[in-house]
Amino acid sequence: MIKIERRSFIRNGLAAGIALSAAPTIIHANDDRPVRLGFIGIGGRGTGLLKTAMRLPHVAIKAVCDTHKPNLKTAQNLVVETQGQKPEGYGDHEFSYLDLLKRDDLDGVVIATPWELHIPMTIAAMKAGKYVATEVGPASSVDECWELVNTYEETRAPCMLLENYCYFRYNMAVLNMVRQGLFGEVIHCSCGYGHDLRARIVLGKGTGPKPKGEGDYRSRHNQFRNGDLYPTHGMGPIAQCLNIQRGNRFQHLTSTASKSRGLSKWSKDNLEPGHKRRDISWAQGDIVTTTLKCFNGETVVLTFDTRLPRPMSFMYQVQGTAGMWMQDGDSSSRNKSVIYLDGKSPHHQWEPFNPYQEKFEHPIWKSYLHEAETSGHGGTDFLELREFVSSIRNKTTTSIDAYDAAAWMAIAPLSEASISTGSSPIAFPDFTDGAWMTNKPIFGLV
Repeated sequence: MIKIERRSFIRNGLAAGIALSAAPTIIHANDDRPVRLGFIGIGGRGTGLLKTAMRLPHVAIKAVCDTHKPNLKTAQNLVVETQGQKPEGYGDHEFSYLDLLKRDDLDGVVIATPWELHIPMTIAAMKAGKYVATEVGPASSVDECWELVNTYEETRAPCMLLENYCYFRYNMAVLNMVRQGLFGEVIHCSCGYGHDLRARIVLGKGTGPKPKGEGDYRSRHNQFRNGDLYPTHGMGPIAQCLNIQRGNRFQHLTSTASKSRGLSKWSKDNLEPGHKRRDISWAQGDIVTTTLKCFNGETVVLTFDTRLPRPMSFMYQVQGTAGMWMQDGDSSSRNKSVIYLDGKSPHHQWEPFNPYQEKFEHPIWKSYLHEAETSGHGGTDFLELREFVSSIRNKTTTSIDAYDAAAWMAIAPLSEASISTGSSPIAFPDFTDGAWMTNKPIFGLV
């Protein structure tokens, strides 16, 4: 019944709001129409995004919100130093962001709060008629993802998931190669998030150089949940290669969790006896492996690994009928990427990816290379915020939209469901209500 009502709602044209074109566009420097932004959550990540946003042409920061007063003051001072005007501050209570959203001088908001607040705040922003860009994380439930999609379809206020890993230079080059058919028909992919976060999970990350000591939002999720709690960094770029939600979709998944030892061992090795964080019982397994089957027949293996000692890696692999690309490293590991193309590479030998990246550089990176290289996360923060601001200015949809956010973030609760039932297959919801069969790709278009 809900799906029928949503479909009728759109077809009858009752949804008020913004007229959207089919694809996002990149903002041009000579377009001087002001875009007015508010920021909700301005700790470490939010401050980084704030600085990047102020590098964009003709962007005005009108309001900032954070319940931690030092964060609020620092953000206001940064805006004064950069733009000459002090933004209004909000943060007297946990719902102060609702007061910010009531403002009629904001075109869009950027959300960089703890994981569990991303979707509820995004929904509130859409209901307030604002464009919204939200940081990544796991959904708390599948119902929450449905509410996100339903709200978008009711309000037509676009939201963008700030999955900056989609914008990594090598990921966009690979996507360009996939779209040009260099790998043939894609058959299998792998990806993940491998990052030693033991100290942060146990003690929490403060706003300064020292940890809080009492844990934070990551700690709470690891203490009480057992699933892939950070799926989007790995899955985002792979979903683009597989046209998920646009000609393809996830059909079902299975997840398996290892035993939980890493956080307890780190705590015993590094904390004094009697420390309040030393003897926590952690629900989260050390390694979670999720296998997804796509409607068009492809498979994806997604790995979540943040509770054991290791270097950082995203475990990317794209394999097709004409070759494959593979990387074992982090965002700076271009030299660890290798490629093999059937009939072109030396027989049964890997080639370095660097020459291919240069040859198949994505047009967006060609256009904004020098500007992007000086921003955070290897240029990805600049590119994603640039596209978000562009979508506001041109009243277009966002390049990573509500349907993408729902599908990628839902992996977390779906993986929990599979693990809790002995790694049983879990059907994947169709958040597009069948529209995926005719939807066209929107990411990475120029």
